[in-house]
Amino acid sequence: MLDVALPGHDLIEAGVADLERRVESVASLLVSIGAPRLGRLGLDVPAPFVSAEHRLYCLLARNNPDAAHSRYNALIRRLVSFERALACAR
Repeated sequence: MLDVALPGHDLIEAGVADLERRVESVASLLVSIGAPRLGRLGLDVPAPFVSAEHRLYCLLARNNPDAAHSRYNALIRRLVSFERALACAR
């Protein structure tokens, strides 16, 4: 269970849970992208998906092609924000 005060904790928790079940979702692909740093910060990340960056963009483009780029960038910013907050909390 992650500290609920960390920004984006809900997205990261959902991503870890989806990775445990091997469900390819926006959240699990985002956690896969951040897996190296998240692991170094002490978060147990199940086997990440390969080519997660490309897979995430394709998933976003399937759902809404016009917003895929901005949505992708927003998700990456949320991931980085979580990683930075987690680093400060450790």
